[in-house]
Amino acid sequence: MGKHYDESIIPAELRRDYDVYDRIKELGIDLGTREENVVSLKGKNICGAIVHESGLVYLSGVGKGEMQMSDVPETVAHGYAAAAECAAHHLRVLHWTLSCGGEGDLNDVLYTIKALGMVVSTDVKFNSGPAVTNGYSKVWQDVYGGALGGHASDGEDPSGYAGVHARTAIGGFTGRFSIEPEIIVAIPPSLSREIITNRGWIFPLAPSMLEKIS
Repeated sequence: MGKHYDESIIPAELRRDYDVYDRIKELGIDLGTREENVVSLKGKNICGAIVHESGLVYLSGVGKGEMQMSDVPETVAHGYAAAAECAAHHLRVLHWTLSCGGEGDLNDVLYTIKALGMVVSTDVKFNSGPAVTNGYSKVWQDVYGGALGGHASDGEDPSGYAGVHARTAIGGFTGRFSIEPEIIVAIPPSLSREIITNRGWIFPLAPSMLEKIS
């Protein structure tokens, strides 16, 4: 596990004992290269992630999918798959947010705080927002543990529950995609302070910070 995770206050009964990167590999999620992901904030007015010194990490929403949602099963399945793509995107952003300066990595995530699934649908009778957003939550729990994850049995996950999150999943938005989720996770405050001290609180990096760690 990560050095910061090992020193955290997580109870022994709830601690993970596996490498999350093994699960990410099993899922076929590509985290990309450093050259592709560790870039300058120059010219951008919105970032991918913010690290708060308390240990909270906020990730910006990302839209995926190619159609507005309805309760038609095939359409819901499309949205579910799009939500899973969004989760993979957020894992990639979070990986580089935590690791690009050598301070930590995805194994240092303590647990998940909150996910928000904004599902695009102009159908006022649409009821499948939670079903679509489950595609996002499942990937997160596949990696970090939870009842939706592939390592759970009969609603229990012996590998842990760090992927379980408070969640809002609602429809009624407009857009040329299917869903835009956001997520907040918790990391050890010692890690957040090390990141901020070394290269700032924002990812992608301010130009001077990118130069510093390059």
